[in-house]
Amino acid sequence: MTAPHAQNPAPERIRVVIVDDEPLMRTGLRLILGGAPDIEVAGEAGNGEEALAGMPGWAPGVVLMDIRMPVLDGIGATRAIVEGASDPARAPRVLVLTAFDTDGFILEALRAGAVGFLLKDTPPAELVGAVRSAAAGTNAMNPSVVRRLVDLAGASAPAAEPPADPLAGLSAREREIAECVAAGMTNGEIAAQLFVSLPTVKTHVARVFDKLGVTNRVQLAILVLEAR
Repeated sequence: MTAPHAQNPAPERIRVVIVDDEPLMRTGLRLILGGAPDIEVAGEAGNGEEALAGMPGWAPGVVLMDIRMPVLDGIGATRAIVEGASDPARAPRVLVLTAFDTDGFILEALRAGAVGFLLKDTPPAELVGAVRSAAAGTNAMNPSVVRRLVDLAGASAPAAEPPADPLAGLSAREREIAECVAAGMTNGEIAAQLFVSLPTVKTHVARVFDKLGVTNRVQLAILVLEAR
């Protein structure tokens, strides 16, 4: 008699927390995400303070964070989530929710540690795909969008003395890799472009993160674009 084949364990589902002060918005997001077999809505909150209180129990991999909320807004909540993680590499990855044509705080949210943003009218399939990408650690934003945000911030900022180069402390190779990250390249693409091994790229990227005090590739891209 042939022994039965051992079944492969089911893959771990992506735990998502929804933070938005509009109950109807939370319901819609829950229904969309709940329909994906690999995603689990672990919790919901109506403002940033509620979200921070629930994080230890929810243990999410991804947070969908509204920006404009009472008590504690999405920017403050994002910063607290990212800075409060004992290991930045394991911090929940925050995607901010916004109406892009009216919300002027997206860049600030990205600087606080968000890995990307979603429009509130994003089609369901794109929403699910963005959550999966964020959970996998891949770029959640096109570099051209980061460039647009940086340009908008620069256009609205008052004239001032040119700031010191934020990349001055990087070696030539580290700066080259930082430019590749800002161009939206993956570690594998960078390795192929520079003819180095993948572990070498990962080591350089980690060193660049440490030197510049950033926690994700979007923040690094912002610094690189601002330095040009």
